[in-house]
Amino acid sequence: MFFSIVIPTYNRLPILQKCLRALELQELKDVTPIQGYEVVLVDDGSTDGTLDWLAEHKHEFPHLRCFEQDHAGPAAARNLGVNKALGDTIIFIDSDLVVLNSFLQAHADALVQGKKKLESNTSDTPKERFFTYGAVINTCNFENPTAEPYKITDFSAAFFATGNVAISKHWLEAAGLFDTGFQLYGWEDLELGVRLKKLGLSLIKCPEAVGYHWHPAFSLQQIPKLIDQEIQRGRMGVLFYQKHPTWEVKMMIQMTWFHRLLWGILSLNGALNEKTMSPFLQWLINLGKPQLALEIARIFLNWYNVKSVYAAYKEMQDK
Repeated sequence: MFFSIVIPTYNRLPILQKCLRALELQELKDVTPIQGYEVVLVDDGSTDGTLDWLAEHKHEFPHLRCFEQDHAGPAAARNLGVNKALGDTIIFIDSDLVVLNSFLQAHADALVQGKKKLESNTSDTPKERFFTYGAVINTCNFENPTAEPYKITDFSAAFFATGNVAISKHWLEAAGLFDTGFQLYGWEDLELGVRLKKLGLSLIKCPEAVGYHWHPAFSLQQIPKLIDQEIQRGRMGVLFYQKHPTWEVKMMIQMTWFHRLLWGILSLNGALNEKTMSPFLQWLINLGKPQLALEIARIFLNWYNVKSVYAAYKEMQDK
């Protein structure tokens, strides 16, 4: 197999540097199914000097091939990356993910084992009707992101998410790649996952392929952006439901009476919000517990999301 690691990026130069350097340090076994690998980076219209820095340091990255586009979002960037990829197997990661040096080998081993397992359990053709999904550990440790331990909040039940996944290029093309109609924040990868599931693909978890997702420690200054993301996620959630009007999708996008009741009660119908909770959240941050503060802030963040879902759904029905 030949891996093409497709990475969209937009104004993330400091952590992107760590991401790309980690990918140049991959350790492969002497006997391995990996024939080689490339890193396909798509710059989505960055304005932070990303392209200039890459041009100045291209000697550091022999595996890197770089492409650029006007700012059009991660779905369009990943599609461009897949179209330019030379490999038969695509690995998606984000540009704020730092991987271990065993990352590629772990995905390769899981793909080989998955093929053997499915071949012994089914007569289906072709046999490689699956993909591997690695572990993602969230961290705010910029200096040493890979030092972060696994936490219960790192668990993900997603079927297909582009933070750390390896899949045959053939199946991505068969599914139709990412829907570029998802131009706001959220859901473009999970929506593709629904189409992949309809093609009969299965998920094989690969916890040995570890990536560390860096983000700055939570602060009150981030709240307006987080609220805006939840509003965007709600609107894109309705687009997701339009394409796949199932109960499973309604649960995913929180468009149910249960979610409306749950977050309405927990937020006291919006009385617990960014204004009323700010002093308590700042107190937790001052205690050195920004992650706990973020988890508590999700009470009102989820309420914004649910309200946005129902507002967007009403707009859709009124048209």
